[in-house]
Amino acid sequence: MSTTTTPIEPRTTGPVPLRRNWRFQALWAGSTAALTGVYATDVAYPLVILALTGSAALAGLFGFVQAAATVLCGLPAGQLVDRYDRRRVLIAAEGVRVVTTGGVAVAFALHQLSLVQLLVAAALVGGAQPFVGAARMLTVRSVVAPEQLTAALTQDEVRGSIAELAGPPLGGVLYGLSRMLPFALSTVGFAMSLVSALIVRPERAPSAPRPGAGAQNAGIFAGIKELWANRTLRAALVLVVFLNAAGAPLSLAAVYLLHQQSAPSWSIGLALTGSALGGLAGAGLVKPLHQRFRPGALLLGIVCSEVPLVLGLGLVSGPWLVAALLFGTMVGIPTLSILLDVLIFRQVPDAVRGRAITSAMTIIGVGIPLGTGSLGLLLQYLGGTGALLVLGSLLACGAAWAATQPGLRSADWPTDPAE
Repeated sequence: MSTTTTPIEPRTTGPVPLRRNWRFQALWAGSTAALTGVYATDVAYPLVILALTGSAALAGLFGFVQAAATVLCGLPAGQLVDRYDRRRVLIAAEGVRVVTTGGVAVAFALHQLSLVQLLVAAALVGGAQPFVGAARMLTVRSVVAPEQLTAALTQDEVRGSIAELAGPPLGGVLYGLSRMLPFALSTVGFAMSLVSALIVRPERAPSAPRPGAGAQNAGIFAGIKELWANRTLRAALVLVVFLNAAGAPLSLAAVYLLHQQSAPSWSIGLALTGSALGGLAGAGLVKPLHQRFRPGALLLGIVCSEVPLVLGLGLVSGPWLVAALLFGTMVGIPTLSILLDVLIFRQVPDAVRGRAITSAMTIIGVGIPLGTGSLGLLLQYLGGTGALLVLGSLLACGAAWAATQPGLRSADWPTDPAE
């Protein structure tokens, strides 16, 4: 008897679809819960400080401390995530946020909360942010296929919009019921993110830095050197500094304007959901805009469209009009955020990628404390209309400068060597 063996052809399988990638989805769900709590307390913190002190400048000081701590911790965070296990860094940073925000909630329950404790909380939560952000982004990168990067980053932007949609109204409603509840919600959100980091182990480890790979792979400033050597990234990051300086304080401006108009806390939270709806609408535009436009032209167009919206926010009244303008300011942000992420991920080697991510966060983050701290003083002395006129003019100057940069105007989309 003779037998014949039919050769079995190897099956080629593509990457697991994102919707079935439980590691990515677990990280996504945990981060969405944490960010929802952050947005809830973004409403509560200014209202608490205004209730305690009656000072818009001190409300701006809180935002300045939080943003400044994020900027100051950015470069050390990058060094840490490039040298140590990124998952463990994420776990430790989320633990700090759980303890800090939980302490604020407990202090409220015991009627012991003070402005000093709030400022300390601002520093700790803000300081933990770059560790969470960089470690989480790199962990996400390690659980999705390279060709799924843009889709994963787009879903991540949807995460932000969902959190921004749910967080502010929850914060406003919970604050109206009890001042401690928004902080309790935030504590639960951070705890859920911590749990997701504990259960998710990346499928593939990031490549380790090669010994003697050169000066670019050593030192806390390696990420800044890598970014600054690329003229497209350099011009893009400077322009986003202007955008953050004008755009980051808009939530505080909206809270202040509506508080001055005696709007109830629930309507203030509802108005801030305009930003979230804009972000959700903008997430659907990421793919067609990235396909149709070059990155430099796209970035310039988005920033220029923000200028009249920032100016208009100082001229309107009522939560609905405020919500409409906040909607407009966020439509282009998902496209812009993913644009920067893709440019960095596809041009920076993994050995220095953590430092590049936190360096980018640090550079563009400079605008946040400058804008938030300045807005508090501007609101105090110029009022809402004057303050937003200054912010809109600042953004217009940044767009005019960026339009003169040839490295930005002529930039093309890079390809990922891993794809």
